[in-house]
Amino acid sequence: MKLPEHRRYRHSAIPERPGYEWPNGARLALLVVNNIEHFAFRAGLGSDVTGPAAVQNQRAYAWRDYGNRVGLWNLLELLDELGVPAAHNINSAALDACPEIAPALVARGDEFVGHGRTNSERQDGLWEGDERRLIEESRDALARHSGAAPKGWLGPYIAQSAATLDLLREAGFTYVMDWPADDQPFWMETRTGRILSVPYSVELNDSPALVMRHHTGREFAEMILDQFEEMLRQSEQRPLVMSVVLHPFIVGQPHRLRPLRDALARVLQRRGRLWVARPGELAAYVEGLPAGLVP
Repeated sequence: MKLPEHRRYRHSAIPERPGYEWPNGARLALLVVNNIEHFAFRAGLGSDVTGPAAVQNQRAYAWRDYGNRVGLWNLLELLDELGVPAAHNINSAALDACPEIAPALVARGDEFVGHGRTNSERQDGLWEGDERRLIEESRDALARHSGAAPKGWLGPYIAQSAATLDLLREAGFTYVMDWPADDQPFWMETRTGRILSVPYSVELNDSPALVMRHHTGREFAEMILDQFEEMLRQSEQRPLVMSVVLHPFIVGQPHRLRPLRDALARVLQRRGRLWVARPGELAAYVEGLPAGLVP
C-alpha cells in the first residue's frame, strides 16, 4: 500500500542526528510566541470562549477584542518585568485597526511574524493566486508597520495548502512554524529551495489547552513547568527547542496571567542554562550551522 506523501522532508529519528549547541553552550532554546489577531464582526471564522463550535456574535467578537484592548498590554508588561524577548504572529489587519500595537512591539525589539490578514479566514482552501496575494499583502503590511519584511510565517489556524511552502519561499520567507513534527528545527523542500521548520507547539498552546480542552490557567502553568523540566533533562542528550504559545485574549485575562507569571519566573531562574530567543534568531543561527547537522 502506498500512502499519499508530502515530499517536503525525509524521516529522521531524533536519537540518530548529530549534536550541536545553541549560543553560549545552551542545550535548550526557549521561544515565547504570542498571537495578535483581528476578526470580522459577526462573520467569518473565529474562536469562542465556550468551545470549538464558534458562534460569530457580539459576545465572541468582544471577548477576542479584549486581547488587543487589554490582554496584550497585560502580557507585554509581564514580559518586560521578566526581561523576556518575544515574537508575535500578527494578523496584518490588527496593525491597521489598532495603531498602538506596532510601535509598542518595535520599542521592545520584538519580532513580527506573518500570520495572514485576519483569523476570520484560512488560506488552505484558496486558489494559488489568491493565496499568494494573501501572503504578499500580509508581508507588505507588516513591513510597513515594522520597517522590515517578516522572515517567519504561521498561517491562520496553522493551516497550509499544498502550495503554501512554495509561495512563502518565493515571497522571501525563510522559516515556518506550521509543522509541529519535531522538538528540533528541520529543513523542508520547496520548488525554489529550502525553508526551515521552527518548532511551534500545538500542545503548550493556550488556545487548544484552555479553550478547546478547558484547562485552567493554573493547569496551563503546570504544563509549562512540566514541559520545561523534562525538556531540560532531555537536552543533556541533544539540543531542543521549547516554545510557549500565547494569545492575549486568553492568557491576558488577569486570572490566567498570574499563574503564567509564576511559571515563567520559575523557568527563568535557570536562565543560565537556556537560550531565550526569538524564532527568527533561531532560524538565522541554524542557517549558519555546518551542513548536515540539521536534517
